[in-house]
Amino acid sequence: MHSHFLENYSEIDSPIHRAPTWLKMTICVGLIVVCVTLPIEHFLIFTAIAMFQFLVTAASLVPGLFILKRLIFLEPIVLAAAMLSLFQPDGGRIFAALVVRSSLCITCLTLLANTTPLGEMLVVMKKLRLPSLLITTIALMHRYLFVLLEESQRMRRARASRTFDRSRASAWKSLATVCSQLFVRSTERAERVYAAMCARGWK
Repeated sequence: MHSHFLENYSEIDSPIHRAPTWLKMTICVGLIVVCVTLPIEHFLIFTAIAMFQFLVTAASLVPGLFILKRLIFLEPIVLAAAMLSLFQPDGGRIFAALVVRSSLCITCLTLLANTTPLGEMLVVMKKLRLPSLLITTIALMHRYLFVLLEESQRMRRARASRTFDRSRASAWKSLATVCSQLFVRSTERAERVYAAMCARGWK
């Protein structure tokens, strides 16, 4: 199944893709820690991080437009959280700091996800002796994310084939119905999958 939202460039060949997974994960975590903890006054360091991400994007052969679309897709969440800071003293400075830090962190994670297969990252996590339950949960979430997306697309097609009212209100009502039904179906599927795993000895 193909989806533009889940489109991934982690399997292409580039110098960044061939770099060791542990090194990429270490650099990513390090950059995120720096972005979160460094005062916003260190503008040159934030600029250097942005330039580094630009060079990594160019070397990885991941389309810059793809990274930009991911950033734009998630930016409203960042802006919504940052808007709350405008009601505080010195809110403009806090708002700018949150937007800059969040945007750099999102870009960093997007680059990591699109230059490193998830399976390799899970292997590194296992070697670091992270809780096995956490690793299994991440793997299952990634696996069934595609299943849920396929289910939602099938439900939307079925709803569209039975809808003759093309008004905006009808579209929003249809989307709300699909989301509620998808939540119910995903919960039922999760219970069935868990029961099947327990029946096969999984704990």
